[in-house]
Amino acid sequence: MNVLITGASGLLGGRIAEYADSKGHSVFSGYLSHHPQFGYPLKLDVTDPQSVSEAFRRSRPDVVFHTAAVTGVDRCERERDLALQVNVEGTRNVAEAARGAESYLVFLSSDYVFDGSRGRYREEDGRNPVNFLGKTKALAEDMVASSGASHLIARTSFIFGSRAPRGELNFALWVVMKLRSHAPFRVVADQFITPTYDWSLVRMLSEAAEKGIQGTLHLAGATRVSKYDFAFSIAKSFGLDWEVMIPSSRDEMGWIAERPADSSLDTSKARAVLENKPMDLGESLKRLREELPGE
Repeated sequence: MNVLITGASGLLGGRIAEYADSKGHSVFSGYLSHHPQFGYPLKLDVTDPQSVSEAFRRSRPDVVFHTAAVTGVDRCERERDLALQVNVEGTRNVAEAARGAESYLVFLSSDYVFDGSRGRYREEDGRNPVNFLGKTKALAEDMVASSGASHLIARTSFIFGSRAPRGELNFALWVVMKLRSHAPFRVVADQFITPTYDWSLVRMLSEAAEKGIQGTLHLAGATRVSKYDFAFSIAKSFGLDWEVMIPSSRDEMGWIAERPADSSLDTSKARAVLENKPMDLGESLKRLREELPGE
């Protein structure tokens, strides 16, 4: 099977490429400026329709994993034109190419399409993003849904893992680094999420693609938790001193963009249709600890 991945030099895209390659698929790893570690490297600018068309011509994909995006919440708020260009127009270009090539498209969306007023969101719940990242993801979902391409919109939440592509630390790695420095630091206690271990997500995405599941599916961790309790669980799992963590409110963080209070995802549908079930936080952190070297 031919697999095309956009954003293959990122945390999730790289993991998908690594997994697909291990399964013997022909993997085409699309990248813009940072050379991917796995698969056949393919220069790809999702904002350029000609670049997208050329990538599809060369890879002839059966399955496309569209992970390329501007995901920094505050960056999206500051650089709205860039966020629209990459997250929305880029998705339009990929979706239209997938339709033309009759490829199955997996689009990675976000829990931030929800406003966070109640949490444990199901696939059919109404979207009402409170920040620009969420707005671009909601618009991109609409692009994919109306494109005519065979597709899956996969919403996920707070991806973490043992790698830091391009030196960009995910939350779990940042917490481990801060804890090992033994210096006090703030962690938000009034924002709830469903942290998602990258390897678990990759296996769920791959199975969903193999089964050709259509529509929208929440693929995230199985545990709803505050960011502070997530960090506390990391400290306990790694045997580090949690007392240096200072529980704080969202208002105290000085963020540019608003964060939803509770964007946790209900993964009941994924548990019902997949063999690879959403992973609980304890098991996820155990596996993360096994991947990371000691202090």
